Amino acid sequence: MNPEMFIARSSDSDILEKADSGGAVTSILKCALETGEINGVVTVKSNSGDRFSGVSVLITNPEDLTDTAGSLHCSLPNIPRFVKEYLEGAANMKLAIVGKPCDIRAIIELQKRKQIDIDNVILIGLNCTGTITPATARKMYIEEFKVDPSAVIKEDIDDGMLTITLEDGNVKSMDLAKLEKKGLGRRENCRRCEFNIPTFADLAFGKWGTEELEEAGTFVEVSSNKGQSLFRKAIDNGYIKIDTPNKTSIELRARKDKTELERARMWREHDFKPLLELSFPNRFKYWTSEFKKCIKCFGCRDACPICYCETCLLEANREFLVGGEIPPNGIFPLTRLAHVADSCIGCGQCQDACPMELPLSKLFTLLNSKLSEIFDYVPGIDVEQGPPTTIARDEELMIDDTFLKISSIMKTSRVEKKEELMTSGR
Repeated sequence: MNPEMFIARSSDSDILEKADSGGAVTSILKCALETGEINGVVTVKSNSGDRFSGVSVLITNPEDLTDTAGSLHCSLPNIPRFVKEYLEGAANMKLAIVGKPCDIRAIIELQKRKQIDIDNVILIGLNCTGTITPATARKMYIEEFKVDPSAVIKEDIDDGMLTITLEDGNVKSMDLAKLEKKGLGRRENCRRCEFNIPTFADLAFGKWGTEELEEAGTFVEVSSNKGQSLFRKAIDNGYIKIDTPNKTSIELRARKDKTELERARMWREHDFKPLLELSFPNRFKYWTSEFKKCIKCFGCRDACPICYCETCLLEANREFLVGGEIPPNGIFPLTRLAHVADSCIGCGQCQDACPMELPLSKLFTLLNSKLSEIFDYVPGIDVEQGPPTTIARDEELMIDDTFLKISSIMKTSRVEKKEELMTSGR
């Protein structure tokens, strides 16, 4: 279906008071639960009120949804893995899954691999311009903002600024670029992310395009029939009110997205260009020196939302591959790279989990960008497009026998070289 755009806001005053921008997401999900459209909602909730330790939760009681309203920029829950591992890939219940663009992309990649039941899942995407690790956030609030981290009740990242709201009502803002030059601010993978509006979800929500409205609202893009059904039911049952966005709102949203995309590309050049300009020996030396730090704790594998093999090749007693032992330090991360690089969605969970602080996100994102160019494949965008290593393009299918042709070329080359040597008398 062609995408539809709306400005929506909750009809519930309690939700409006707690929500960041109109409360449309919470109200739509509440309607879906109360009308039996879904059995549960997977979302994020602060752990005992701690904004720095948000966790993935399954909500089945509509009244509990109000507690999940608002954003948690300094929590890093692994929603896709939660669904795959603990909810059995949504095999037994119909779920609405709320997540950032990288969460939604991971769900889509897992659906392609039959790890999450596509028929039982409705994807609710939230605009995102980055998250902050809890440790970095606490340090930044103390050293730069000069505030008690526990006094922060809200964060916002927009227009290149990080803005925090304190429990006494005071608001403080700082330039994000200046913070990030000090090694603070957003996570590395978030700075490089080129996906801010999750238009590949069934429903995409965000505040961009609503800033100039008199009344708080949520900009909604409906991208699928499933999303449309959920959205229309909330309207028909009075859970939300809607308006049609004007040209100014649509242009503002697009302009903000373009600006963030430019910032991400600047960070990519900043992070990747020095590595790409290294000679091959120096580049090899750089990565091998990093890989030597690996202690093979399996943290990266266990955190990765895409890893799904029931029997992992990295485990010991895999005689056919590694002689019954866990691979050496350098081979360990390279094996993972070979397995998931084509489908990496840049969530950064692997690097967050690494106790040795290996630059895994940088490596995976760099290689994935190159593979995307080669295969014309962007992971997590289109559920109908299979992973590049499992499909062949039409032009590839037209080749009679790639390996025979390569073999023939190599054989001809060897014969020509032999004749050249004989002729020269060498």
